[in-house]
Amino acid sequence: MGSSQPQSGSSDWQMHDSQVAGPMELAGYADHVSVRSGEPFRLFVTSSAGAYTVRAFRIGWYAGAGAKLIWTSSSIPGKAQPQPILTKDRMITAANWSPSLTVQTKGWPAGSYLLLLRATNGKEKYVPLVVRSDSARDAVLIVSGVNTDEAYNAWGSYSLYHGPRKSAAKRSLMVTFDRPYDLNGARGMLTDNVPLVQQAERSGVRLAYATSVDLQADPGMLKGAKAIVFGGHDEYWTLPARAAITRARDAGTNLAFMGANSVFWRVRYGPDAHGANRIMIGYKDARLDPQHNAPDTTVHWRAAPYPDPENSLTGMLYECFPAKGAFTVLDPNFFLFTGTGAGVGSAYAGLIGDEADRAYPIAGTPQNLQVVAHSPITCGPKHTVSDASYYTVPSGAGVFTTGTIEWVRALQGPDPENNVGQPSVDFARQVTQNLFKSLAEGPMGHKHPAVGNLPTLHNQASTATGTGGKVGPTKGPVHP
Repeated sequence: MGSSQPQSGSSDWQMHDSQVAGPMELAGYADHVSVRSGEPFRLFVTSSAGAYTVRAFRIGWYAGAGAKLIWTSSSIPGKAQPQPILTKDRMITAANWSPSLTVQTKGWPAGSYLLLLRATNGKEKYVPLVVRSDSARDAVLIVSGVNTDEAYNAWGSYSLYHGPRKSAAKRSLMVTFDRPYDLNGARGMLTDNVPLVQQAERSGVRLAYATSVDLQADPGMLKGAKAIVFGGHDEYWTLPARAAITRARDAGTNLAFMGANSVFWRVRYGPDAHGANRIMIGYKDARLDPQHNAPDTTVHWRAAPYPDPENSLTGMLYECFPAKGAFTVLDPNFFLFTGTGAGVGSAYAGLIGDEADRAYPIAGTPQNLQVVAHSPITCGPKHTVSDASYYTVPSGAGVFTTGTIEWVRALQGPDPENNVGQPSVDFARQVTQNLFKSLAEGPMGHKHPAVGNLPTLHNQASTATGTGGKVGPTKGPVHP
């Protein structure tokens, strides 16, 4: 049902706000967050807006068009699906919907995809999907942060943050991938993944693709990867995923955290009728979690009962929301800043935004952490700093962290609302291009060993300057 399309780029993937359908007017989800090329998946769609078509767009550079059309369905009769179910854990699930169509992916290249639903009344909605690579060997792997996208997803009025009327007390204790995403259907992917993928494909390096779920479900795919890259907001991690990424780093795979607030909440998966890892459990409180004293208790990674703060992996700690400031260069000779024209103190307006990280002189922070940008920022009423950092490990792997969520969003162009002008965009794009080329060359530490400088900055060990919370007494990393 449908046809393959020519390989030229197309701007038809973009949706205008006026075209966004209502939550039950037109919406859908796939029964897998990722499939391998050639594997089918089912779409579950509700439409009170009449018949609709589905078009599959692969995100990329494509001479600036941003995506290409891979496949178009025939017209599908519209059907209103039942109202979703609310479980005792305040989880909204549309697992009671009937499948609308099965999509064959033979010939689809690995990549990040947006499926665009369009009804006869002109209304549209996205369904995100990743066609994952068979292996990341000798490639730079881009991870789509679907855990975080689902945590914030409030379709049906419930997310891991709130219930109806924004009530935090009524928030979900677990969420499922068996429901559409809210708003246009791909809010998280569009802001925190799409601009990064477009720049990555522009770089011309060999790429591979996967999702957060795949890091746990198929950790073997990481073997031999040149690098693993995380998008603008990758906040929710499972214990097996973190262990797999740590092993990859220690075997020589570079890492790049392109946002902030990474590895902040620990979650775990559960199965449902559509398969394993379809439910993401996030009680966010050890007292509520039935597994209240376990390595995978769903609390902050930095919190009891098994604290393992994120700084041992990312190099830094989550510092603050709401963060605002200019990305301020400390070390203009840092190899990733080549070609930017930056000097000591060069400041790129608006590039620190929404959420930010900071380097902390505490246990777990790599001894050779090299802070390459040190930016004075506001954190609501507080004043603090945001850092960008780099460290290397004995395997030669290098780990770069931008320390700001706004970085990836700036890659798509100026953002006047957040004071991001063209100079900030140009700087972020040049550094990102330098990064992908360096990642693809192999362990960055062989050519560019980190030179620690954190003690010279006099950053405080206390987390009181930010909003990320205290760090619990660490028991050391826990591996499954």
